[in-house]
Amino acid sequence: MKALLCKTLGLPDTLLLEEIPDPQPGPGQVLLEMRAAGVNFPDALVIQGKYQFKPALPFTPGSELAGVVLAVGAGVTNVCPGQRVIASCQLGAFAEKVLVDARQVLPMPPGLGFDVAAAFTLAYGTSYHALKGRGALKAGQTLLVLGASGGVGLAALQIGKALGARVIAAASSADKLALCQSNGADALINYHTEDLRTRLKELTDGKGPDVIYDPVGGHYAEPAFRSIAWGGRYLVVGFANGDIPALPLNLPLLKGASVVGVFWGEFVKRQLPDFIQDLGEMFKLLAQGKLRPYISKSYPLAQGAQALQDLLERTVTGKVIITNGDVKEASASSTPAGVATAGPTATSTTDTSALPQAIRPTDLTQWVGRELGVSSWITLDQARIDAFAQCTQDHQWIHVDEQRAALESPFGGTVAHAFLSLSMIPVTVYELLEGRLQVKATLNYGLDKTRFMAPVRSGQRVRNHIKVVALQDKGQGRWLLTTENTFEIEGQDKPALVATTLAYLME
Repeated sequence: MKALLCKTLGLPDTLLLEEIPDPQPGPGQVLLEMRAAGVNFPDALVIQGKYQFKPALPFTPGSELAGVVLAVGAGVTNVCPGQRVIASCQLGAFAEKVLVDARQVLPMPPGLGFDVAAAFTLAYGTSYHALKGRGALKAGQTLLVLGASGGVGLAALQIGKALGARVIAAASSADKLALCQSNGADALINYHTEDLRTRLKELTDGKGPDVIYDPVGGHYAEPAFRSIAWGGRYLVVGFANGDIPALPLNLPLLKGASVVGVFWGEFVKRQLPDFIQDLGEMFKLLAQGKLRPYISKSYPLAQGAQALQDLLERTVTGKVIITNGDVKEASASSTPAGVATAGPTATSTTDTSALPQAIRPTDLTQWVGRELGVSSWITLDQARIDAFAQCTQDHQWIHVDEQRAALESPFGGTVAHAFLSLSMIPVTVYELLEGRLQVKATLNYGLDKTRFMAPVRSGQRVRNHIKVVALQDKGQGRWLLTTENTFEIEGQDKPALVATTLAYLME
């Protein structure tokens, strides 16, 4: 097999692509065919001998990948040959075949491409552990992300928004800040042209950010910390700048603030069950479209050294990946560089992470006949049923009289109005496309047909599977979009309803 080898510590141009013997899995190990591997800043540091751990030479860098299980060693029961998986490893990912500890291998969620899967674990794992586990970020608080256009920076930005925080993104150029804004940043700071402390004071009414996420280090660390809110948490994630800052210890005292280290790799080794739980929570956010890995460029294995060099020179944004074979068989990743992630697969459920950050109506033609995405779950509880009854004056006992329904209803209690489920279509579609669909206005034009399939009992959850049926160009920048909406009931095979809707899109 071919592998990218580090035989001498140095910059990426010292790496060599060579043929080496295929590894064989021992007890508790899994042999993977690498399809895509994420490229991360620590990979560029470890080949220079500048990272926290220093492996013996020669070694193959690369710490995260997605691929197919080729073989398993004795005692491995969590995966099997032929299975598509995501894996974490300290070393070895930049090779055609990779040997990994079975405890750090997980099945890939359905509908996820190898490219997106390889870009997810480290950046999002680091940022999720940092913000939720170490920074205790809460809804309504303010988060400052330094180096916000990089892989971990964008991940932190999206996670901060998913946790309900107000996010201030700081980066070094207008183009990088535009990318941050398209990923949901609430406010922007160009720290090459603006004074960081002055701008933070303006944006927070003098209070300062509650949590600061710093993967950069260097000379921005101290002014950022001097701006932190009382009781704030400063997350030390990395030193992409190359300089490790020295912080006066009187500052944490005066601010009542904490300097908190974030070492995700050690966290995974020491607290693997906690990491697995984090990953499950992140996959849910991914399926809801709240996390959207941004892959700016991919490189074949033979150009792996160039990928690391471009990362060091900061000529790339978001995530870059190294590929081996077809990374598109699970998601039609034909989107050009600069667009977030690939279009969906025709054979599997599509999560909203497969949608680009910006969609024009013409772009929707590639989804005609295919599922555009799946909404979050919505609970149709009694309070929602009662509110709908009040609005519509439909007070039938089977909907609103809980005592009578418990005795007489064939469903064992009250059920939601059929039209209540139908009324959830706009909110579920907006969740999928809000901030992405580039139009001036959307007009809900009506229903083509609706079939009510099964009742929804009070307290049950539903979600919308949205399929594009047709897109018609009506001229003058107007489009008629036809979608099929299938409302799944949690735990049931038969859906609540299937409705075909019409909407006018006006560019």
